[in-house]
Parts: sequence; structure tokens; C-alpha cells
Amino acid sequence: MNIISYNVNGIRAAERKGLSEWLQVEQPDVFCIQELKANQDQIDVSVFENLGYHIYWHSAEKKGYSGVGIFTKVKPKNVEIGCGMPEYDREGRVIRADFEGFSVICTYMPSGSSGDTRQDFKMKWLSDFRNYIQELKKDYPNLLICGDYNICHQAIDIHDPVRNKNSSGFLPEEREWMTEFLSDGFIDTFRYLNKEADQYSWWSYRAAARERNKGWRIDYHMLSDNLQDRIKSVDILQDVKHSDHCPIKIELDVS
Repeated sequence: MNIISYNVNGIRAAERKGLSEWLQVEQPDVFCIQELKANQDQIDVSVFENLGYHIYWHSAEKKGYSGVGIFTKVKPKNVEIGCGMPEYDREGRVIRADFEGFSVICTYMPSGSSGDTRQDFKMKWLSDFRNYIQELKKDYPNLLICGDYNICHQAIDIHDPVRNKNSSGFLPEEREWMTEFLSDGFIDTFRYLNKEADQYSWWSYRAAARERNKGWRIDYHMLSDNLQDRIKSVDILQDVKHSDHCPIKIELDVS
């Protein structure tokens, strides 16, 4: 099963740049989307349904903000909208699809770059999300948690670790959270197979950052470590440009 995660930074804007045409060529089995920035009735989803996808959507209450979705060619056994915590569900941050033998979670984690209030919100989210996943694993031990984590874990994951050491997304406490989250029984699937530097999934729109590959790797496929032998391949599709992010891809043996 090929699974792609992509922060599209607004699905309507991405579609104007050819998102569905690219999707028709790429043909992932499951497409996890972050930052929809739209309600489902604000876009013609038949374009995606005609490609064979079942559409599941979780919008934020605030218009034009956040939101996650799962488009899948394999009809799930069950879909869970939200994580059951109203302060996060209002922002459309979690959606889960249960398939035979494993579940896919699509998440858009908060950014703290706008100031202390949102950084505090982000840190509370990280604590609550970790607890949520720990509880969920009791009933759903086989998880793939896809999405924009808004954290670079290691120095290799960011173009300038020294200058960014005090930047939200690379703060010591955020990086420590990532280490602890992985210790709960997850694999950073990209780093499991790829140890190379300069592998990024997000670039600022400023200072020609993408052209110069001055980026951050903040998008992940985190997999329950008991499924590590199911990982067939991983990739970051840096040449795909509908957003300030690029898609990330994983192929799993789910037979």
C-alpha cells in the first residue's frame, strides 16, 4: 500500500496549481492531507472521487484554517473524526481511518511560531497527543501516524541548526518530546531507511529558500515499531510544488 502525506497549505490553492492532475499520475492508495483550509462544500470533491477515492474530511471551525483529510481507495472499516478533545477538534487536527490490520492517523500539529500563546498551546497539545496515542495503542496497536508535526527532530533535519536553536519547531523541549514519542514504540520511517542530509519537506517562501534547499523536515510517517519489517520504501517528493511543503511517501506491505 502506497501512502502519501501532504500539507497542501490550502486545498483550493493547491488544486489551482494542479493537485488532482498530479494525484492522477501518482495514484497513492491513501492520501493524507493537512491544512485543507476549506470546508468540504467549498471544493468540488468529485474530482477526487472520480480518481477512485473515498473522501473523509475534518474541517476547523475557523474558516480558512487548519483541517485534515484522508482520501483512500481502500474503503476503511471505520473512520474517526477528531481525537475527542474539543480544544483540538475545533481546529481540525486529527482524523483516523481503520483498515484491516492497521490504522492510519492524519494529524496537523500546531505551530508555535506566532508567539508565546500558541507555543504554550503547542506544548500542551504535544503532551495531550502523546497521552491520547498511548491510550489508543491499547486497542489499536498497529498505527501509522502521518502528518505535519511542526518539529525537526535532529540537527540533520534542519538546514541551520545553530541559528535555529531558539526557533519554534527546533526548540530543545520539542525535540525531546519527539525522542520520547519515538520511545513509546514508534519509528521515524524516513530515517529508518535514509540517513542522508539535506532531506527536507518544508521551505519558507522567503529568501528563495526552496531554490537554495534551505529547509526543514517537519513531515513524518511515524509507524508502530512492531510493523518495521513491513516498510518497503520511503521518499520525500521534493520536486512536487503545490505548497510550501512537499509530499512524503511510504510503501508498506500490508498483505
